[in-house]
Amino acid sequence: MIRDAIAADLPAIVDIYNHAVATKTITADVEPVTIASRLEWFRSHSSDRYPLWVLERDGKIAGWFAFRMFYGREAYRSTAEISLYVAPEFHRQGVGQSLLTYAIAQSPKLGIKTLLGIAFAENAPSVELLKKFGFEQWGYLPEVARSWECDRDVIILGRKI
Repeated sequence: MIRDAIAADLPAIVDIYNHAVATKTITADVEPVTIASRLEWFRSHSSDRYPLWVLERDGKIAGWFAFRMFYGREAYRSTAEISLYVAPEFHRQGVGQSLLTYAIAQSPKLGIKTLLGIAFAENAPSVELLKKFGFEQWGYLPEVARSWECDRDVIILGRKI
């Protein structure tokens, strides 16, 4: 079941995200985040424009998906940057595919015409998932991120809706 996230989901959302931080190759954060530090981010989402969704399985949050305005300026209103994270115990069980399928289907209703995924080049599972759903590499930024004492390349993948 995919639904809008509610405040009670925030601890699970943060736990899933912090697992990604610990892998060192999925997100640019290098320290775990706190629930308090994510409150403003959580509140910035709205079901009618840039939603934050969770996918539940067996009463647990298996993954989450968020849209956010790209570049924060009005001219980019129809372009959204996406975030997708899956709880470790649900990896390779179709959670990411389900969330991405749902997001693509809902994008027109949200006024979104272009989706952007930004990933470390070495994050093969994310890059492969996006490419499977028709995303193409639109940009390559060599060594623009430094995390865990390692320079990282970033790929921008895009898809028109």
